[in-house]
Amino acid sequence: MLLDIIYILAGFVLLVKGGDFLVDGSVAIARRARLSPMVIGLTVMGFGTSAPELLVSAQAAWRGSSGIALGNVAGSNIANIGLILGLTAMMSGLPVGKKTLRVDVPFMLLAMLALIGAAAWGGVIERWMGIAMVLMLTAFVWWEIWSERKKSRKADGDGVSVDEVVMPLWKALALVVVSLGAMVWGSDLLVDGASSVAMRMGEIFGAERDAMERIVGLTVVAVGTSLPELFASVMAARKGETSMAVGNVIGSVSFNILCVVGVSSAIAPIANAWTPFATDYAVMLAMSLLLWLFLRTGYRMGRREGLTLLAGYVAYVLWITLF
Repeated sequence: MLLDIIYILAGFVLLVKGGDFLVDGSVAIARRARLSPMVIGLTVMGFGTSAPELLVSAQAAWRGSSGIALGNVAGSNIANIGLILGLTAMMSGLPVGKKTLRVDVPFMLLAMLALIGAAAWGGVIERWMGIAMVLMLTAFVWWEIWSERKKSRKADGDGVSVDEVVMPLWKALALVVVSLGAMVWGSDLLVDGASSVAMRMGEIFGAERDAMERIVGLTVVAVGTSLPELFASVMAARKGETSMAVGNVIGSVSFNILCVVGVSSAIAPIANAWTPFATDYAVMLAMSLLLWLFLRTGYRMGRREGLTLLAGYVAYVLWITLF
């Protein structure tokens, strides 16, 4: 038990410092590449901070543990929207651009519908479905970068020039790679420690292993693998990069579905993907629609909306653990 606590504390430290450096490096890359902080949040930060979900779910799918593989993804997405955006909005209001509302959030909803449709199709997410998800994500990322670069060229030099950037490109890239590695390692340590504690508590209270696996996947593992997103978004908001904070979460949710589930099911078809998780899919979709509704009101999510999302997440966690 003592070793588990040490893992949790060490993971927490790595996540805090990694999130701080990740934002600094990502901002420098955005300026160098003439990409908006929102696009960097959707791509570099969003995908990078979702690496723990990919590693956990791919390994779980290979071992045939659908409860961990899908519970991790569904739980992480609910945590990303309810916990991470909720807390970040409570710290600082989150303004968003029209493109985010008209393109990025609808794409996230489309990815969710693709996951729900694949899971409901016979209860098994087949290999071809996973490959289709990965291709869908690849096309979207390519379009995001292409449209942003086209917009930058039309601006004819507006914005921040390369000469104004103090951090060299090599240093920014190294900072991002090292910080992502630290955050993945930190989340791994934290998940190992927290999962061990949770499973021991389940044994004490006599919970069945299958039920405990689903609960751990939806709560401990999901929140643990979402910690990089949490700390990256909070640090971005503290540094005034609110669009990067929003982009990080939206990108992570899309990545979790299309890449994490896609790669995992391409490795091995994920069985029993519908019945145990139908309610979780519904909660994930409902919170995403609520987020979209909040962002439609003045292209901004304030502290009151953040509190609503956070309260919804707390209610969800209480419901799955108590009932």
